[in-house]
Amino acid sequence: MLTGELRSKIDNVWNAFWAGGIANPLEVIEQITYLLFIRGLDDAHTLAERKATRTNKPIERTIFPKGKDGIGKSGGVAYEDMRWSRLKNRDPATMYTIVSEHVFPFLRTMAEEGTAHATHMKGARFTIPTPALLAKVVDLLADIPMEDRDTKGDLYEYMLGKIASAGQNGQFRTPRHIIALMVEMMAPNPKDVICDPACGTCGFLVASGEYLRDNHPKLFHDKASRDHFNEEMFHGFDFDSTMLRIGSMNMTLHGVEDPDIRYKDSLSQEHAGDEDRYSLVLANPPFAGSLDYETTAKDLLAFVKTKKTELLFMALFLKLLKPGGRAAVIVPDGVLFGSSTAHKAIRKMLVEDHRLDGIVKLPSGVFRPYAGVSTAIVLFTKTNSGGTEYVWFYDCQADGFSLDDKRNPLLSAEKIGPKAKLDGDEEAKNNLPDVAARWKQRSDAERDRLRTAQSFCVPKAEIAAAGYDLSLNRYKEVANEATEHRRPEEIIAELKNIEKEIAAGLAELEAML
Repeated sequence: MLTGELRSKIDNVWNAFWAGGIANPLEVIEQITYLLFIRGLDDAHTLAERKATRTNKPIERTIFPKGKDGIGKSGGVAYEDMRWSRLKNRDPATMYTIVSEHVFPFLRTMAEEGTAHATHMKGARFTIPTPALLAKVVDLLADIPMEDRDTKGDLYEYMLGKIASAGQNGQFRTPRHIIALMVEMMAPNPKDVICDPACGTCGFLVASGEYLRDNHPKLFHDKASRDHFNEEMFHGFDFDSTMLRIGSMNMTLHGVEDPDIRYKDSLSQEHAGDEDRYSLVLANPPFAGSLDYETTAKDLLAFVKTKKTELLFMALFLKLLKPGGRAAVIVPDGVLFGSSTAHKAIRKMLVEDHRLDGIVKLPSGVFRPYAGVSTAIVLFTKTNSGGTEYVWFYDCQADGFSLDDKRNPLLSAEKIGPKAKLDGDEEAKNNLPDVAARWKQRSDAERDRLRTAQSFCVPKAEIAAAGYDLSLNRYKEVANEATEHRRPEEIIAELKNIEKEIAAGLAELEAML
């Protein structure tokens, strides 16, 4: 958790950009990303140097080679002078020249490093307009401690949150507590291969990594497991290069060395090499309406013939998962009850051909102020052989925040999210811990819950008989409490007595006057 002092320092960096003429929050965080990456490269090189000195062996990973870059007159600038530790002590004009004319070309040609982050830096653009602004931002960033992984991760999450609070581009952000709930329900394990085909800032992948660190710390004791975590476990696709850069930096700051974060239009490109590959899919893809058949991947149309992006994404999830793989994905409510042939086909496929595990109806204000559409979390397992017996439903009515456009927290920070310890009335303000707890009991105690409860199970036969309608309200029962009313004669008699008392009071008042 970030301290107030650190938040204040980050706010100062943010305000410096705004005062310097950069008002687009995505551009701000992108430029901060570049500068943090430059600092991170220097830190990594310094660690390699210390290790080489300690072991009396050559440096294993030389990031800044000897010599000059060959750009400009006099053979260019020495790579050593591009290191953060040297740059931060330069005068503003010299620093600006080195960063803009030498450091950024160096970042764009680092592909030999082979990491996702280096790959996405090929498109890096330096847009800080003045030496004074660059110097001010570098001074502010140099004052922020970046040695601790948790601090780095929280720092970046705080900056990503500013994208949402700035009002534009908020659609890129899934609320962190909703992500935490979905990860908690899926419980990633050290052998999982996790994919988010619309990864954006990589929130689901980051949360999965943090869950594994908290719940499976021993995975880092074994080299094979450690290598799997850093190189094979995390996969994210997006077709926005800015998001790819921000997402890969987010993963790096959370301690994942080489995630597979790559450019891909998930609905338009074929999926050769990715089908049946992943054991866990976590996603909240953008649902933008319809695509033309000509631009839609043919292997998705083989699953379901539709132009609707929300249904194509459901087909994509099934295509990416290996048999036995599981998924937790956010969909608009229309997927659950839409009446078109394609809507019914995808729901029938989930119920009959695979195992539909659960539906969590989310409060309608979860994505405000950017979208007021009602959404739900769909949880399923790909089996290719059915397996649905009961479908577990949960009517989540509160997530710890107000459900208006302001989204103010209703509880303190430690009582937000699925792991919060709540007392009494607090549970009515945050249902997420109850969702996570009851999910684990879906094959036991939840089977006996009444349909009037907040969660309950519905047998497959009933869902099939309802045309595979998956809307919670189709199965939920409302308990009507009987209210006893007084007899009309009693009420009339009481009113007459009141009238007599009023008349008597008025008579006394007149006599006194």
